[in-house]
Amino acid sequence: MAAGNSRTPQQVRNEVVAERERLADAVDSLRAEVKEATDIRSKVQRNLPVAAAGAVGAGFMLAGGIGATMRLFARRGREGKEKARLGRFSFVDRD
Repeated sequence: MAAGNSRTPQQVRNEVVAERERLADAVDSLRAEVKEATDIRSKVQRNLPVAAAGAVGAGFMLAGGIGATMRLFARRGREGKEKARLGRFSFVDRD
C-alpha cells in the first residue's frame, strides 16, 4: 500500500462494489434512453395522421400537382364561351 493511503482493503472493496452498482444503473438508464430515442415505430404510430398527410402532400408535389392544377385553372380562364358541344368536341367563341 502507498505511504499516504489510510484506507483498509475492505473499504476499497466496498467502494469498488458501490461504483459497480452506480455504473450498472447508469448503463441501464442509458439503454432505456437509447431504446426510446430509436423506437421509430411507436413515434410513427403516434403521429400516423400527420405522417399520412405529409406523404400525400409530398406525392402531390412530386407528381407535379401544383403546376397541373394551375394549368387547369389558367386554361379554363382563357377559354372562350362554349357555343356547342358534340361529344368531346366543342365550338368555342374566343373574343
